[in-house]
Amino acid sequence: MTDCVFCKNLPKVLENDLAYALYDIKPITRGHMLVVLKRHHATVFESTPAELNAAFDLLAKAKAIVQKEHGPDGYNVTANCGPAAGQVVMHAHFHLIPRYA
Repeated sequence: MTDCVFCKNLPKVLENDLAYALYDIKPITRGHMLVVLKRHHATVFESTPAELNAAFDLLAKAKAIVQKEHGPDGYNVTANCGPAAGQVVMHAHFHLIPRYA
């Protein structure tokens, strides 16, 4: 999909065959990252088990990077699914949001 921002060649921090991670351009907190599924589909509920495994592999690696760079006290891992849930980009992705005490 050429009009989808997540389908464009964005600057990636991490990548595997099915997903990639990058810093959010409008971070909620310092170090806020996104893990995006490469195949264009709207929500994580449409993801295959292999895609979810790939995404969670990158979430763990992204967490290690954020921990080293920013030292947060905790994390939220979220997926907004649909406009009513706050999803703005209709392409499946997870948020890794560092939290600070």
